[in-house]
Amino acid sequence: MNSKIAKILSLVTGLIGLIAIYFLVRIIMEGDDAVKESLDLQNSLVSPFVSFAKVILMITAIIAVVFSVWNLVRQPKLLKKTLISLAALAVLLMFAYAMASDAAVTNASGNIIKDGEAGSTSKWVSTGIWYSMILGGIGLGFFLWDFVKSLFTTK
Repeated sequence: MNSKIAKILSLVTGLIGLIAIYFLVRIIMEGDDAVKESLDLQNSLVSPFVSFAKVILMITAIIAVVFSVWNLVRQPKLLKKTLISLAALAVLLMFAYAMASDAAVTNASGNIIKDGEAGSTSKWVSTGIWYSMILGGIGLGFFLWDFVKSLFTTK
């Protein structure tokens, strides 16, 4: 990395750290009990800290997405692999959606829980569970494959 960019990034990181330390010190100086009891104190101390964290998170996410897309545009082979991978994930999502149930969600005694009516929300929750299980199974399969392969190969 360019040394000028590294220095700028170090300064920005240090500035973010100093701002965070400032907020932390203000919260510690007021005390935990005082902050819990007073809503005005929470709004004056904790809310700016949370807002600062949200802004930093959004800026970081935007930078990560922009540079990822920029890298993909600059390297067509990488873009092709990414699109194939996204298509494979979409196929797995469609499979999980097909396997998902849209029935009402019930508790152990068979009663429908609050907001657990049958419908599209229930279907998407079930889809998310199936999708996680499918991806977890694939990951576990590759982990076991790599483990078994490492037992029989020598370096």
